[in-house]
Amino acid sequence: MTDPWVALEPGADPAERARLLRRAHETFTEVGTVPQPVRAVVADSWRRSARAGVGPDGTASVELGDGDLGSYRAEHQLARVMPLFRELLGTFAADGEHLLAVCDAHGRLLWVEGHPTTRRRAGLMNFVPGARWAETAVGTNAPGTAVALDRPVQVFAAEHFIRQVQPWTCAAAPVHDPRTGRVLGAVDITGGDGLAHPHSLGFVQAVARAAESQLALLAPVPPATDTPELTALGRDEARLTADGRRIRLSRRHSEILVLLARHPEGLAGDELLCALYEDESVPPVTLRAELARLRRILGPGLLASRPYRLTVPVESDVSVVERRLETGAVTGAASAYAGPLLPGSQAPAVVRLRRRLADGLRTALIARRDPDLLADWAHAPWGEEDLDVWRALAAVRPTPAVRARLAALESELTAPAAWQRRPPP
Repeated sequence: MTDPWVALEPGADPAERARLLRRAHETFTEVGTVPQPVRAVVADSWRRSARAGVGPDGTASVELGDGDLGSYRAEHQLARVMPLFRELLGTFAADGEHLLAVCDAHGRLLWVEGHPTTRRRAGLMNFVPGARWAETAVGTNAPGTAVALDRPVQVFAAEHFIRQVQPWTCAAAPVHDPRTGRVLGAVDITGGDGLAHPHSLGFVQAVARAAESQLALLAPVPPATDTPELTALGRDEARLTADGRRIRLSRRHSEILVLLARHPEGLAGDELLCALYEDESVPPVTLRAELARLRRILGPGLLASRPYRLTVPVESDVSVVERRLETGAVTGAASAYAGPLLPGSQAPAVVRLRRRLADGLRTALIARRDPDLLADWAHAPWGEEDLDVWRALAAVRPTPAVRARLAALESELTAPAAWQRRPPP
């Protein structure tokens, strides 16, 4: 069975495939349909690129100048594994006239190294350190799409959304924080058609896994603790780590644990019912059934009743962010914030907590006026349309790309709605 993440199946003619892809790309940009032989992963990426407003004749913008770039990447976790990347990929890149590139979780290139001639060619399309190659900025490309999908991917020729990138082929794999599982960025190999081979994708994936192993060895050993830990930020289904087990919870069970962790004194059944359900007609027996299932999942002794409560303290990533904000540790709070709390939840109490936490952090970021922290929020999925943050970022980092994005946002958010534009009957 052909691997859908590999650009060319065995025996395929690269030149013929590139010609067909160019024709398919033109069809998509003209009429919006995706013909064969475009892979599903690429077709989906093209559609996301179009929805993000990326044009096929666009180009990447350099967002981090030399000063900002140097300090930012010096503090980035991936700086610790750059020697490993260079050892495993650097010689391959130089000998094959390819490039080794590393981006952060927002698709910003931190390092681009390799063959000098290839680097000069890549510089013509702003494939340079400091440039943003997120999928939402420049469309389909291996490092940006790998970060967007959180999985290794190969992009060949006219599978790239922007035309000036279509002479290139690249393969990239995300790199995760071994402790939290968060995406730190991606490692990428970029060059010619010869990279459109399963081995290049497997190679870059192996390098990413080696980097994660190295980070795990370099990470400080956390002190031994028996305190259960609840991870609920940026996830629709929370994860509880307790007694050496990692338990993935359903959405409803995630909501229950988040609320009980915040109320160690416990909640009465009617309080928990109102906190979880918008519909006031939901009977108490529904909640009792959910709690019975949760008790079986957690095991004996952790969940008590009358009132419903956790029998031991549970440390949550929500409380970590809140404590750091309370003490003024804004950078630490931002680093611990992996995204909105249970973003798909509609439980009234969870919605209120989600809004309060996000508003508190973004307010602190705006007040701090740190360009890197503001940029991280603005380029995250939850901050891409945050007008106040983009205005704050433009005030401290007024690059052309930031000003252009701000202008587009102000135009979109202040334009009258369609019904307001209709002439009176």
